[in-house]
Amino acid sequence: MKRSTAVLAACAVALGSAATMLPNAVAAAQGCKVDYTVTSQWSGGFQAGVKVTNLGDPISGWSLTVAFPNSTQRVTQGWNATWTQSGSTATATNVDWNRTLSTGASTDLGFVGSYSGSNPTPTSFALNGVACTGSTTSTSTTSSTTTTTTTTPPVGRNPVEINGQLRVCGVNLCNQYNRPVQLRGMSTHGIQWFDKCYNNNSLDALANDWKSDLFRIAMYVQEQGYETNPSAFTNRVNSLVDMAEARGMYAMIDFHILTPGDPNFNLQRAKTFFAAVAQRNANKKNVIYEIANEPNGVSWASIKSYAEQVIPVIRAADPDAVVIVGTRAWSSLGVSEGSNETEVINNPVNATNIMYAFHFYAASHKDNYRAAVSRAASRLPLFVTEFGSVLATGGGTFDRASTTAWLDLLDQLKIGYANWTYSDANESSAALRPGTCNGGDYSSSGVLTESGALLKSRISTPDNFPTS
Repeated sequence: MKRSTAVLAACAVALGSAATMLPNAVAAAQGCKVDYTVTSQWSGGFQAGVKVTNLGDPISGWSLTVAFPNSTQRVTQGWNATWTQSGSTATATNVDWNRTLSTGASTDLGFVGSYSGSNPTPTSFALNGVACTGSTTSTSTTSSTTTTTTTTPPVGRNPVEINGQLRVCGVNLCNQYNRPVQLRGMSTHGIQWFDKCYNNNSLDALANDWKSDLFRIAMYVQEQGYETNPSAFTNRVNSLVDMAEARGMYAMIDFHILTPGDPNFNLQRAKTFFAAVAQRNANKKNVIYEIANEPNGVSWASIKSYAEQVIPVIRAADPDAVVIVGTRAWSSLGVSEGSNETEVINNPVNATNIMYAFHFYAASHKDNYRAAVSRAASRLPLFVTEFGSVLATGGGTFDRASTTAWLDLLDQLKIGYANWTYSDANESSAALRPGTCNGGDYSSSGVLTESGALLKSRISTPDNFPTS
């Protein structure tokens, strides 16, 4: 779905989803500025993002008022704030994790709205009663000018050709030009159950139609997985790595441990598997290793010990590849078991060129999980190696609003992600409708679920891969 953007400053109003921008206002000495984005629109409804930047003194606790032209526009569901509406004015009030805005700081909000007739954009915004009369920015701003930049990958080049060998730099994933990048893509379901979904047609669709940067290969260890036939599963993983490479996508090799939750139960299997795949794929630039999918019911100290024994096995054959370490409580940085990111920050894995996994399911994991990611992102290199748009069970109602809030946050923080799942499983987290993998069509809108349609629309927007 094509994204349309409207950027507003004071009374400069952009024209809805046509993305027409009026002349920029000169930056005010104080107050705020707002970027308003219509991300999708349908008959009687729309979805919008609101980025507010504080140009005045630091504040702790805020409310943003949004003045619609008339009361037919209603906020029906919002995120990253508590939303209310009276007449034609909607109000977004901070949540705990974004209540403080220092001078120059920004926060991203969003909502799903309804309307009748036309859908004009808001006429004004105010932060704590102060009108937002500052200039707006899409990419870079000086004291009196605003520049809007769209970065599109060079024609005929794919993500791996552009970015080359990845590495961790600070809290970011960086490309061969030492510039931060965000990879966006899809995860398989368990290849022991849905192997028929991963073929030339489906990977062509993922690379060419979805324009995916990343293909995560979920190899379960238990549950009829690797332990039943190590050689066959290793060979299949390697063949999928080759298929991703041929299409210019990065391949994330996921050692999918879930039950039992202690990764040390599979320590020897992990050493055997990663020794084999690292030696075989050492010369490839597209491989990322995820060594422990979702540790659970086990301490961070035990996970750290496991990682510090498996990583050297990979490094012996492939010293340059990025390695991702699962975190406590189903890779929630401990949040799902009552902890938080400080246990990793205070006791990091003793290795270089590594990242830490974070997983979420949008209908189950909301503001407190987003708060943990927001805090941790300034201290830890994070990668969302798995997430769903539904409940943590993989089923339940598709939560568009929370999924969008999560994706907006990950985009803002430049954190890569892989969605669960690129499969036709009979569950609402699947991107493809049941039965799709029995045929050859993986591209048309008719084969996509609600979740698949949203994820395809987000992933297929142009990447920003800096090359200088």
